[in-house]
Amino acid sequence: MHTSIDKMDSDEANTSDPATEIDQFSTPDRAIVARRIQRLSLHLSPTPEYSGAVEMVPCVARARIDMDTEKLSEYMRGKYRDVQQMVYDYFNSRPELQTPLEISKDDHRELCMRQLMGLVREAGIKPFRYIVEDPAKYFAIIEAVGSVDMSLGIKMGVQYSLWGGSVLNLGTKKHRDKYFDNIDNMEYPGCFAMTELHHGSNVQGLQTVATFDPIKDEFIINTPNDGAIKWWIGNAAVHGKFATVFAKLILPTHDAKGVSDIGVHAFIVPIRDMKTHKTLPGVEIHDCGHKVGLNGVDNGALRFRSVRIPRDNLLNRFGDVSRDGKYTSSLPSINKRFAATLGELVGGRVGLAYSSVGVLKIAVIIAVRYSLLRQQFGPPKKAEISILDYQSQQHKLMPMLASTYAFHFATLHLVDIYSEMKKTHDEQLAGDVHALSAGLKAYVTSYTAKSLSLCREACGGHGYAAVNRFGSLRNDHDIFQTFEGDNTVLLQQVAGYLLKQYQEKFQGGTLTVTWNYLSDSMNSYLSQPNPVTARWEGEDHLRDPKFQLDAFRYRTSRLLHSVAVRLRKHTKTLGGFGAWNRCLNHLLTLAESHIETVILAKFIDAVRNCPDAKSRAALKLVCDLYALDRIWNDIGTYRNVDYVAPNKAKAIHKLSEYLSFQVKNIAKELVDAFDLPDYVTRAPIGMQAAEDAYTQYTQFAGF
Repeated sequence: MHTSIDKMDSDEANTSDPATEIDQFSTPDRAIVARRIQRLSLHLSPTPEYSGAVEMVPCVARARIDMDTEKLSEYMRGKYRDVQQMVYDYFNSRPELQTPLEISKDDHRELCMRQLMGLVREAGIKPFRYIVEDPAKYFAIIEAVGSVDMSLGIKMGVQYSLWGGSVLNLGTKKHRDKYFDNIDNMEYPGCFAMTELHHGSNVQGLQTVATFDPIKDEFIINTPNDGAIKWWIGNAAVHGKFATVFAKLILPTHDAKGVSDIGVHAFIVPIRDMKTHKTLPGVEIHDCGHKVGLNGVDNGALRFRSVRIPRDNLLNRFGDVSRDGKYTSSLPSINKRFAATLGELVGGRVGLAYSSVGVLKIAVIIAVRYSLLRQQFGPPKKAEISILDYQSQQHKLMPMLASTYAFHFATLHLVDIYSEMKKTHDEQLAGDVHALSAGLKAYVTSYTAKSLSLCREACGGHGYAAVNRFGSLRNDHDIFQTFEGDNTVLLQQVAGYLLKQYQEKFQGGTLTVTWNYLSDSMNSYLSQPNPVTARWEGEDHLRDPKFQLDAFRYRTSRLLHSVAVRLRKHTKTLGGFGAWNRCLNHLLTLAESHIETVILAKFIDAVRNCPDAKSRAALKLVCDLYALDRIWNDIGTYRNVDYVAPNKAKAIHKLSEYLSFQVKNIAKELVDAFDLPDYVTRAPIGMQAAEDAYTQYTQFAGF
């Protein structure tokens, strides 16, 4: 390629009569040759003045379907578009509150606090009230704030979802009356002290203790050993004045043991003086130090040495202690109380899944816009082409763009059912929300983490520049896979819930709304695959939502039935825990398959419900790519059981590649529909107006 270009340069340089030579070419070729000669003449006789603009060579013509970006954007962002725009506009109007590219840990923490205080006290956005009144609006704010600075999004989540949410959801009226307003206006910055040095996911194994002293009517909070030090506690190292501390409730008894362990409960523990901000007696606070990312969040470690708190500081919604030391609860066992407590804290997982999609949108916007902007190589003696015109680049980015759309609608559904659960307190719905929030948080954050690295790679060397954000996005987001539940642990919870539903079905029970597809698809699985439909390869059939959804559901049902058989077999020799561990990879695959099925179902619903015909056509194209790309990625599963014949597998692969090409043709419009201003995406190579991209980038370097 370089040889042919060099030869072309040489030939053009030696041309004695450019006009005569140009006439030998067709009209498009003439334009190319003329442009070449013009460039060469500029090398020989540079223009005296620099225009300041980087010339953009036109891309090769892109055939595309007609679509209305504005109408698609309205459908995507919905009724909370205005409050998100308020967040964007506030920070755009306050340059001093925008996070610089290079900032120290300590400066970033202080900036993060000023950002949050400004948003609440100056911009008048009160996230805490929306947790109660309109959770969907709260999550929309969290997404917007995270787009400005992910550390700020997490700090807001710690203050309102975790610290504030624990007071609202685990406490009673006396706690809400005492703390609500001051949490809301940031007078009471707090933290959420659950994780310990030695225990994270296994919350029931926490070792911090809260012993009731009936003489003084107080609880005594103690850290019995180094493993019980509260660790990674956001807002603790610098700013927090209170902590919701999770500890084992110990009551004195008159029997031989002398004490009774009532299980893990939550307590409000003041950790700093309200006026002087000094650490209170018995509380020891240390800084967890510099992290891989999110250094605007002040993570700290807490040790408690006989810290006394009033009995009223027990968050007593699910269990209470009377003045004489008697324990009462509406729930009959430690396990049920523990499950109810954790069930009220799923909002954090909902927020992380939702926010992770917001991060993925930013990365995809930058990568797609740059891939449309950047040109290299091309046919001999013809113009360079956009790197997104290369099939390999389409293969990297177009299924990712489709997945971003799919995740957007799936997490909107999660927010909707979470909001409904908070209004109705329906127990069955709560179980569904718990499992779906665990699964979507695990699946979406893992996918986004991998995609951030892929986007960096897709942008080549310019993707490595810090100003183009992939490094900070990747580092800040990485921990999303761990906090609010390790992803591997969360997927096991989904698998366990599926197995519970499976067992109830075969015992004559009914499946819940979220899982009822298992009933029909399980019956389909237990019968033999249809040898006729296994060979259908027409485009209409492959793009039929029924075929796509049936395939996803069949795979999940097959995995569910086979793992149930394996567990039953291994339990006889290994016991329950051993059998589970023996089948663990199978169980994780089952959980992921189920979550992919829910995502596709919600995407299909979103396509069907879109009121604008042009937007609906674009969404249908993207949805088909999401479905067929997933089927192709696991084609071995379908081939092994003859659900898909060889000719059909080949047709699926061919069509998914063609759909990637078609989505590429409207990729600019699809990322524009995310409706994120340039001052939010903040990457020079990801500017909406391509002609501004290189100008911004070179100016950053000082040109």
